[in-house]
Order: sequence, then structure tokens, then C-alpha cells
Amino acid sequence: PDLTGHEKFGLGNVKYNISRIHVTAVELPSASISLLPGSGIKLVIGNASLTIDMNWNIRTWMLKDSGRGTVHISKVFVTAIFSTPLHNTCPTSSISLTSCRTTSGDIDIKLNGKT
Repeated sequence: PDLTGHEKFGLGNVKYNISRIHVTAVELPSASISLLPGSGIKLVIGNASLTIDMNWNIRTWMLKDSGRGTVHISKVFVTAIFSTPLHNTCPTSSISLTSCRTTSGDIDIKLNGKT
């Protein structure tokens, strides 16, 4: 979905819109799944990266600008624990997220536009 909003800076408001957001690359060089006996599943993703392309525009009382942008997020680490309760009375299985920890190392933002 598009991201639209406004922020107050100093003496004025900045209105922004980020649209046409597309994930163009995902790299998962290190990923593993392991079973946690009697409780669930552990997912570990290490050193992942993600690239997103988008359109952007901003508007203030004295400036209007728009263009294309790219965001590259790297050194992403995720550890997630999923519980898989087993119910003898329920014929279907379920899964729920018990915990999740995510960190990212670098974010590179490039905006191309005109003033």
C-alpha cells in the first residue's frame, strides 16, 4: 500500500506520498529451520538483504518535488520462534508466532528527483 502523511518541521508542514512500492530483490544467504522438541519451530535468517523501488513526492509551502527512489536494507538478522501446539481433540494443526527478533545493519536510500 501507499504511504501518505505529513510531518511538522520548524515553521511548516511537509506532506509526503510514497507510492508504487515494489520489492525488487531479496537475498537470504543464510537461513535455517530447526525443530524445538515438543514446542515448535525456530527460524533463523542471517545477513539477508532487501531492495525496494518506489515513487515519492513531497510538498511544503515553498517546495514541491517528486521522483523515484531505491531503498537497500542489508545485514538483516531475524530469529523467530513458532509454536505448534498439538491437540488430540483438534484434527487440524495450527501455528502461531511466539517471539521474533529482527535487526538491520545498513540502510541506503537513494532519491532521484527534480526541484
